Amino acid sequence: MEAGTQSLGDAGFEAPPARRSMAARPPLVLTALGILVALAAVLPALYLLIVDAGAIGDALSAAFSSRVAGILVRTLALVAAVVATAIVIAVPLGWLTVRTDLPGRRLWATLCTLPLVIPSYVGAYLFVAALGPQGLLADAIGAGSLPSVYGFTGAWIVLSLFTYPLILIPVRGTLKRLDPQLEEAARGMGRSPREVFRTIVLPQLWPPIAAGALLVALYVLSDFGAVSILRFDSFTSEIYVAYSSAFDRVETAALGTVLVVLMVIGLWVASRLRNRHALHRLGPGSARPATPVALGRWRWPALGLCSAVVAIALVMPVGVLVYWATQGIDDGSTTLGAVAGFAGNSILTGFWAALIATVAALVVAVLAGRFPNPLTRFIERCGYAGYALPGVVVALAMVYTATRAAPFVYQTVALLIFALTIHYLPLAIGSIGSSLAQVSPRVEEAARGLGRGPLTVLRTVTVPLVRGGILAGSALVFLHALKELPATLILAPTGFDTLATDIWRQTQFGFYEASAIPALILLAIAAPPLYLLSERGTVAS
Repeated sequence: MEAGTQSLGDAGFEAPPARRSMAARPPLVLTALGILVALAAVLPALYLLIVDAGAIGDALSAAFSSRVAGILVRTLALVAAVVATAIVIAVPLGWLTVRTDLPGRRLWATLCTLPLVIPSYVGAYLFVAALGPQGLLADAIGAGSLPSVYGFTGAWIVLSLFTYPLILIPVRGTLKRLDPQLEEAARGMGRSPREVFRTIVLPQLWPPIAAGALLVALYVLSDFGAVSILRFDSFTSEIYVAYSSAFDRVETAALGTVLVVLMVIGLWVASRLRNRHALHRLGPGSARPATPVALGRWRWPALGLCSAVVAIALVMPVGVLVYWATQGIDDGSTTLGAVAGFAGNSILTGFWAALIATVAALVVAVLAGRFPNPLTRFIERCGYAGYALPGVVVALAMVYTATRAAPFVYQTVALLIFALTIHYLPLAIGSIGSSLAQVSPRVEEAARGLGRGPLTVLRTVTVPLVRGGILAGSALVFLHALKELPATLILAPTGFDTLATDIWRQTQFGFYEASAIPALILLAIAAPPLYLLSERGTVAS
C-alpha cells in the first residue's frame, strides 16, 4: 500500500472520462437548467449574507455574545462525545460482521444497521417515555420517580444510538473490499491478530471512519428534534426559539452563520483526514475475499456485544412504540384516518422532493461529469450548498425569500417541497455523479457519432446507464425528506401535518400513546429503501 497515490495505470483503468471531453460544449438548454439549479441551491446562503450584511453590527454582537459562546461550547462537546461513542460502537460491529465467523453475521449486520431508520426525535421521546422520571421503567419497578434523563447525557446517549450506523455502513463496505494479502503477510511475520488489526486494518479504515464521523458530526450540529425533546440547548434549538418566539431575523441569521462556519470547518477537517490517510491498492487484479477470523472463546462476548446494541438501539425503541401504540388504540387517542392523512402528506412531500431533486441532480452531474469547465464546476459546487446548512436555516431562508419575492407561494406545500429539494439535492448529485463516473463517455460519443443529438443521447443512453445511481439518489432524498422536522414545522401550511410534525407535537405535550402509531408507520415507510441501500453499499458511497 502507498499513501496519497493513485494506481489507475497499474490497475489498467482508462483516464477519467471528464478529462477526455474537456473540449465538448454542453447543450444550451442543459447549461440554462444547471444555472437555475445553482441559483436555487445558493438561496439559503444568500439569505444569511443579506441579513448579516443588512445589520452587521447587530449580527456580530449576537454572534460573539457570551450566550452564544456557551451554546458553542455545549454543542461542540455534544458533537465530540457523540462522534467518539459512535466510532467505538461502529468499528467493532463492522469488523465482527464482516471479518469473523460470528454466527448469523449477516443478520446481525442488518439488525445493527436498522436503527438508522429511527429518526432521532422519535428515539428521544422513546428514551424519555421508557427511562424518564415518570416513564415505563419507573412504573415497572414501582419507583415514584427516576433521575432525570434530560440535558447533555440524554442527548449524548440518544444521538449516539441512532447515528452510529452512519459510520458502520462505510466501515463494513471498506472491510469487504480490503485485500487480505497484507494481513496474511503480517501474520506470517509473527504479528498477533491484535497487532495486525492495529497496524494493517485500522489505518485502512481511517477514510470511511472520517467520512462517517463527518456525517455524524453534521447530523448532531443540525439536529433539532432530539435536542428539543431532551431539553438540551443547541444552536438549532436556539435558532428555532429566536424565530418562533421573537421573530428576531438578525439573531437567527447570526446563529445560523456560526453554525454554517462550524459545518464548513468540519468538512475541511474531514477532507484533510481522508486525504492524509488515503490508501490505494497498487497490485493488479481485483482483491479476493478475506478468510473469516475464528473467534473461538470470544464468540460469546461478541454475540453479547451485538445483542446489547440491537436490544438498546432497536428492540427497546420498537417495543416501547408497540406498547404505546396498543395503549393509543385502546383509549381511542389515535385516529387511524388522521394518521393515514399524515402518512399521505409525508409520502407526497418526500416523493416530489425526490423526483425534482433527481432531475436537477442529473442535470448538474451530467454538466460536471461530461462537460467540465469552470462554469459547470461552479454549478456543481453551488449544488452542494444546501446540505451544509441545517434544515431550520434553509426554512428561514425560504420564508424570507417567499415573503419578499413571491408571497403567493408562502405557506404552500410547493414551497416546502422546494426547500426539501434544495436541502437534500447533494445526496442525489453524489449518487448520480458516482454512477456517471463509472460509465465510459465513449459510449455516448458513439451514439453522437451515429447522428443522435446531445439531449437524445442523454435520454436514451446516459440515463439508462446510470439508472442505479438515479434510483439510489431518489431513495436517499425520499428518506431524508420523510424524516425532516424543522423545515416542515416552519414551512408547512396551516393544517398540513406530516408524520414527523405530528410526532413532534404530540411528544411536546407528553401524548406518547398518540404519537406511537405515526412513529411506527414512519419506520415502516423508511425501512425498506434504507435496507436495500445499505445492503448494496450505496449509502456508504
